[in-house]
Amino acid sequence: MRHRIIVLGAGYTGAFAAGRLARRLRREDVAITLVNAEPDFVERVRMHQLAVGQDLKSRPFSGMFAGTGVELRLAKVTGVDVDRKTVAVAGADGAEELGYDTLVYALGSGWNAQGVPGTAEHAFEIAGRPGALRLRERLARLDAGQAVVVVGGGLTGLEAATEIAETRPDLDVALAARGGLGDWLSSKGREHLRKVVGRLGITVYEHAAVTGVEADRVATADGRAIPAAVTVWTAGFAVHPIAKATALEVTGTGQIVVDGTMRSVSHPDVYAVGDAAMVMGPGDKPLRMSCASGVPTAWQAVDAIAARLTGGKLPNVPIRYFNQCVSLGRKEGLIQYVTADDRAVRAALTGRLAAVYKELVCKGAAWGVANPTFGLPTRRRRVTRERVAAGSAVAASA
Repeated sequence: MRHRIIVLGAGYTGAFAAGRLARRLRREDVAITLVNAEPDFVERVRMHQLAVGQDLKSRPFSGMFAGTGVELRLAKVTGVDVDRKTVAVAGADGAEELGYDTLVYALGSGWNAQGVPGTAEHAFEIAGRPGALRLRERLARLDAGQAVVVVGGGLTGLEAATEIAETRPDLDVALAARGGLGDWLSSKGREHLRKVVGRLGITVYEHAAVTGVEADRVATADGRAIPAAVTVWTAGFAVHPIAKATALEVTGTGQIVVDGTMRSVSHPDVYAVGDAAMVMGPGDKPLRMSCASGVPTAWQAVDAIAARLTGGKLPNVPIRYFNQCVSLGRKEGLIQYVTADDRAVRAALTGRLAAVYKELVCKGAAWGVANPTFGLPTRRRRVTRERVAAGSAVAASA
């Protein structure tokens, strides 16, 4: 029997992992199944563009994985039993249970309402395509002069607020940030951000922790009521809840605890990548939830799986940061250079050149998913017979 590898989730990390595994291992030795609810790859870093009415390039998985040997299973993951080594899914043909020898958990994250009253009922989110399309429809129905409040002063909030303000200058766009505007940036970065936000006419409420969301306003901790015909919630992400319901060792936030090869510390047949994994980076700081963190973790996990199955050398590549890329509409951008542990340095790239840089990063990330060995020739390695036999024995006893 072939060694069965199941990858859960086909975002940046899951799709990249599945493709790289297929190009590293011989298809005679492994059966790779990618489970995802949607048939197309979603460029999550562009959801703010989708929300304002821009059309994104279609990227069907059928074309992306054609000829690779990866089997795409269109289904929703409903449960994982790491002791029995099975995954429960629900698809067009009903409920089903899939067995695995190695599991790559890449279900990622969604929006986090932070327990703020009224958020789930009244706020819009752009953590995925359904939410972005819902916001798109609502924004299209707004009349000139109506108010849009973006809650959250992080990268997602900045990109959403500036994109909306640039596309719909007739709207009254505001940004509510818990801290100061861009307070993690260098002085050059903060100065440029304030200049662009001012030029776009965005009202900024700094040090304004939102404590409630209503149909026509948001309330802040200092007693303000900010008018809002539409509230866009970007204040953080929460990981998919399935891992927390398993026997896997997870953190309080539900992230899977892994070692340096992205292998679960409690269940060695499970690897976690992207937002689903608690990965320690430089300075013993957890990596932040982002595409910049996710793809390197997928790379590390795949090469570790391939090495263990083929008797090769385990990867030992430190994961670090180089910059933070922020689009500020289609014409402006900000590239903040950072230390290995993600702290801003003085250098920053701004303006039109930064916007082009960010666009190249987005295109490069999507290209990397479709070309997980980065266009370089690679030799598919044979899985050792001992590994195949071990996987078959486990499958037979399941």
